[in-house]
Amino acid sequence: MYYVRVEAEFAAAHRLVHYHGKCERFHGHNYRVRVWAAGKGLGEGGMLVDFGVVKAALRDLIDESLDHRDLNELPEFEDDPSAERIAKFIYARLCAALPGVPLSAVDVFETGTSMARYLPDSPAES
Repeated sequence: MYYVRVEAEFAAAHRLVHYHGKCERFHGHNYRVRVWAAGKGLGEGGMLVDFGVVKAALRDLIDESLDHRDLNELPEFEDDPSAERIAKFIYARLCAALPGVPLSAVDVFETGTSMARYLPDSPAES
């Protein structure tokens, strides 16, 4: 099995409306995102997937939808833009933008020590 990972970062603010604790107050993070692809076979050039293709799609998604935003304004998060929901959002959007790319997981780090991963039950599931 081959694994490929690309990373990107973005800054955004949020609050967790249905959480009771300090994260219910408006605050921000410098998020790190890791997108994974996995597969058994290699394609043209001996690659599972071209890093540049996945990086460009991830960067476009981040720039358009997430970077320097109040994440609570995005209806997909239903007022609770947790790292878990952000990871699934990124996975679903990238699957739509990259048909045929064997995406396998998305990790979203809120800090260097706190991360959520979205791992679908089956490949290309959103």
